[in-house]
Amino acid sequence: MKRTLLTALMTLALLLPIGTLKAQELKCNVRVNSNQVEGSDKTIFQNLQTALYDFLNNTKFSDINIRQAEKIECSILINVKSRSNEYFTAEINVASNRPVYKSNYNSPLFNYLDKNFIFQYTDGQSLDFNPNTYISNLTSTLGFYVYLILGLDFDSFSLYGGDPFYAVAEQIAKAAPQDSNGDGGWSSTGRQNRYAIISEFTNDTYRPLRQFLYDYHRTGLDVMSENPDPGRETILNTLTNLQSIYERNSMCYILQLIVETKRDEIIQVFSEGSQKEKTTASNIMKTIDPSQSSRYDAILQSPGK
Repeated sequence: MKRTLLTALMTLALLLPIGTLKAQELKCNVRVNSNQVEGSDKTIFQNLQTALYDFLNNTKFSDINIRQAEKIECSILINVKSRSNEYFTAEINVASNRPVYKSNYNSPLFNYLDKNFIFQYTDGQSLDFNPNTYISNLTSTLGFYVYLILGLDFDSFSLYGGDPFYAVAEQIAKAAPQDSNGDGGWSSTGRQNRYAIISEFTNDTYRPLRQFLYDYHRTGLDVMSENPDPGRETILNTLTNLQSIYERNSMCYILQLIVETKRDEIIQVFSEGSQKEKTTASNIMKTIDPSQSSRYDAILQSPGK
């Protein structure tokens, strides 16, 4: 799979109306769960799921030409908690991964549960979207996560390659209404919401986290299938980027999200390796992920070398 570093011209292209663009980038599994909603007629939820699948898999979100085999694999689960006519209160779980070079393994890039998702939907309505204009909370929220997924994926293949995609996600967040009585996901005052996530991804202070995404995947995991020891050594070095951000701001939200997404994988990576690597990795992760400190004992307890 190939990802190229995008230019300022790409950023401009991404901000064009969606209908003018050329490529379909996602292979997205979509599910709408309505088990908590009373009533036997589930037709509207089935139709919503079909409409969302079509929107996410057939909309052209950028002008990048991606081959079928290169489409970004992701999943979106919308768990509807309640419904009042055309108004829905839900949670949305967004996850994405990327393939590891010369392996059958897919590495998790993002796994996030957004608990503040309120949207309006009428059965059969078209899902209109423009990143520059807030049309509906449904399509703005989905569009936001699409560009976040694209940014993370491109960051993992080229250093800071996600810049233009994060810029569009930021534009979507800024265009959304700041309604504290409605969907709090767009509030500019909260610490754990969509606005906070994209604010940190576009903040130069946290660029070491994005360098981590590139070094960890492109020069670490992608090397391990042929040269596991150098790849593991690189991954160990990248953990210092996470530690530097933790020391600067232990409450950094995207640091928490990255650690939660990569925790199990990091434990698995260091189940092999020298005792020195195991000890160093375990100590770093216990420092930056203290609430899960005991989980990293598995690194030290594995046989390794």
